[in-house]
Amino acid sequence: MSNVASDRRSAIKEIVCDILELEEDEVTETSLFIEEHGADSLRAIEILAALEKEFGITIDQSELAQMINLEAVYKVVAEAPAR
Repeated sequence: MSNVASDRRSAIKEIVCDILELEEDEVTETSLFIEEHGADSLRAIEILAALEKEFGITIDQSELAQMINLEAVYKVVAEAPAR
C-alpha cells in the first residue's frame, strides 16, 4: 500500500471517478482503467492534470503508463514532487 493518507486516497478516487464518469463503487483499487472502465489516453491526461491541480504536485507524463489503476495512481501521487 502506498503511503498516501486516507483522505487523499478518497480525493484521488473522487477525481478519477468524476473524469471516468463512474460511480465510486464501480472502481476498486485494482480495477484497470482502460480494460475494465473504457478509459483512453485523453482521460488519462485529464486525470494527471486534475491531480496536479488538486494537490499542487508535478507528475511527469511518462508516469501515465504506470497509472493503470487506483493503487498505481496513489503511488504516483505519493512520489510526485511538490511544485
